[in-house]
Amino acid sequence: MNTKSYRFFDIILGIFIAVLLISNVASSAKIVDLGFSVLNIPMAFDAGTILFPIGYVFGDILTEVYGYQRSRRVIWTGFFSLALAALVFWVISILPGEVTWQGYAGDKAYQSILGGMSSGGIVLASLAGFWLGEFSNSFILAKMKILTRGRWLWSRTIGSTLVGELVDTVMFVVVASAFGVFPWSLFLTLTLTNYLFKVAVEVLMTPVTYLVVRALKRAEGEDYYDRDTNFNPFVMQ
Repeated sequence: MNTKSYRFFDIILGIFIAVLLISNVASSAKIVDLGFSVLNIPMAFDAGTILFPIGYVFGDILTEVYGYQRSRRVIWTGFFSLALAALVFWVISILPGEVTWQGYAGDKAYQSILGGMSSGGIVLASLAGFWLGEFSNSFILAKMKILTRGRWLWSRTIGSTLVGELVDTVMFVVVASAFGVFPWSLFLTLTLTNYLFKVAVEVLMTPVTYLVVRALKRAEGEDYYDRDTNFNPFVMQ
């Protein structure tokens, strides 16, 4: 693995993890309804969708500048951070609540808002969707970078997102629905709305992605190509 030291890698890693954790808490807290429909499907989505696509933007930046190997470590860091958050929320849910707090909030309110972060369904949905989606995104971007010889960054960021977000969204909604987190009646609505919104954010963020990627490549002196990379997600080298 490339052992070169970078100035901004840790900052991007920190923001990536923050986006992941915040968006997953928001996902279990509220479903947003935009008040209109597309093809007779209501545009409603879990609130985490507002922020979650930014994580894919950072994933694109990480793979484009630093390569798949370092992105793989970031994805696993995010995976275990999400699992740890779920464990902590579960421990909190089983601890006895203080009497005064029970009077104005209580365990019922906690379970309604944050309990989803500790429920088996939402945890498995989040972990499965994140893991499969991020690795799909990073793999495709890295391969496309070699095929395009580093040209047409927009084609890599959007192309990898089209696949990664589709895998992530479908897996998340399927698993969450199977465990009763969301009703199956909302399957098409949540899947279509989440996917369209996430892809739209990626497209709109393309100019920003260009600016950040160019700045990082200059600052870090790096523009990594994964020509000899082992793409096995379970190999840390």
